[in-house]
Amino acid sequence: MSRWKCVCAYDGTHFTGWQSQPSRDAVQDRIEAALAAVLTMPVRIHGSSRTDAGVHALAQVFHFDADWKHGGPTLVAALGPHLPSAIQIKSIRPAAAEFHARYSARGKRYQFRLFLGQADPFETNYCLSIPYSLDTEAITEAARCLIGQHDFSAFAAETGADRDQENPVKDFRHFEISGRGKRLRLTFEASGFMYKMVRSITGALLRVGRGKLSPGEFREILESGVRSKEVVTAGPRGLFLEKVYY
Repeated sequence: MSRWKCVCAYDGTHFTGWQSQPSRDAVQDRIEAALAAVLTMPVRIHGSSRTDAGVHALAQVFHFDADWKHGGPTLVAALGPHLPSAIQIKSIRPAAAEFHARYSARGKRYQFRLFLGQADPFETNYCLSIPYSLDTEAITEAARCLIGQHDFSAFAAETGADRDQENPVKDFRHFEISGRGKRLRLTFEASGFMYKMVRSITGALLRVGRGKLSPGEFREILESGVRSKEVVTAGPRGLFLEKVYY
């Protein structure tokens, strides 16, 4: 058996998320079915990040073990006809036996695409429509407190199997708000992110941008380590897993 490192992109609009779940249509299920068809054997894949329903990926990483003698590019080509157009395998390369897509990761970068107003039907699945103006300077000021190593329990999911198991201490490395006109982009980079952490931080920052929360109050929420009613989870539309670092 050889280990293979794979990078894929997907439109998460009509999937139930990355992770396989009983009787649900997840990205993982579709890729495993394609691999089984090509390799003529069941294959379990392991992803770097368990994106939610409606969340997209520009470069999700996963690995699997299998005997394949024809090289990565040939396998990429063979999988294509077995996958829906919403999933694309970008690369497959041999990996060291100890490589693990999730546990070997040293960092991740996400982007949240925002549209000020109501996005048209051709964009609505790929951005979060914001029906109000935003104070981007206040958002930038509030987000400065995220940089560095912190306990992010205040932005952990309210429920979930990993809620009480995952280490909430993360090294937050970069935040940026960019764009022009009605289209904005929030970029988040850290050593890792808890379940729904990016969406929770975004929801709180949007409240800052609306004037519902001050930058100082945002900092107090982070430092408290306790999730409050001020932390509202932003919807999944517009969230992209952009890059995984190893």
